[in-house]
Amino acid sequence: MRTQLVAVAALLGVTAVAGCVTPKQLRRSIAEQRTALEAERRERMVADSQYAAELGAVSRDVATLRSDLQSLRSEYGAKIAAMENGVKVTFPVNFAFDDATVRSEDQPAVERFAEIAQKHFTGAVITIEGFADPAGTQAYNLALSRRRAEAVRAMLVDRGLGAAQVRTVGYGKTRLVVPGAWGDEPGAEQNRRVVFVIETKGEPAMRATL
Repeated sequence: MRTQLVAVAALLGVTAVAGCVTPKQLRRSIAEQRTALEAERRERMVADSQYAAELGAVSRDVATLRSDLQSLRSEYGAKIAAMENGVKVTFPVNFAFDDATVRSEDQPAVERFAEIAQKHFTGAVITIEGFADPAGTQAYNLALSRRRAEAVRAMLVDRGLGAAQVRTVGYGKTRLVVPGAWGDEPGAEQNRRVVFVIETKGEPAMRATL
């Protein structure tokens, strides 16, 4: 700031010689310049303070989100993976053979997911992907997997998520976790599932938690 004032004073001094500026006018000009510089300094300080506060808030939000996602992992065995434009969340929400009803033992996991989605992903689109085991025709399993996704969507909407925010899609008997397993065979239940995909548009804060 001292350097700037010296430069201004020097310039005004030249002007005074060339244009007959009085000492009073010179002092006034220097005072005005000093006031302008001080106002600019205060504005920068306020901006820096606001930025630091916002950065602190983001850090706290990220820490809270990381903690909530960890609770899905530890309490419900969730697997969370970053995607190009979002996050995929997989945890045990499985279905009985040839059934699309959300089982009572799986409801707490869906409810916990609803809480986290409302808290951290209010602007995101959530797609529920439904799947079936390989028993039955392709058309039948496609419809069954859609009903499973719709059943979970109904729970999420009932617990506060916006209807327009939650979409569903059925993939039938594709993407099998345990190929060929159906009915009561070992691993068949893992094929009868839903997966949550949260479209976060690649937000850095979200990726930092994974």
